[in-house]
Amino acid sequence: MGATKSEEFSVRDNRTAKYAKALSHPARVAILKLLIQKQACICGDIVEELPLSQSTVSQHLKELKEAGLIKGDIEGAKVCYCIDEKEWNVAKNYISELFASYIPSADKCC
Repeated sequence: MGATKSEEFSVRDNRTAKYAKALSHPARVAILKLLIQKQACICGDIVEELPLSQSTVSQHLKELKEAGLIKGDIEGAKVCYCIDEKEWNVAKNYISELFASYIPSADKCC
């Protein structure tokens, strides 16, 4: 397997890519929308809301948590998840700035 050379890019570019990767699956987008809608920590309800198995949901939650977009608190035998507001705002700014940086020119590319 080849090296990704991620160290050759800025910290900001690496973080933007980390957020984009976390958002790259529809199940993870659905989980985030659910957490936003509920505005509270959610435990087992996530599995009941999605057409996915517990193990699949757990894998997607792991990806979102590794990206920093969500956080989880252990309550007994279960983990409750919610949006990590601080990291969410960083991600929102980085992704918004990337999209806002494109200004179409009069000369079309293709």
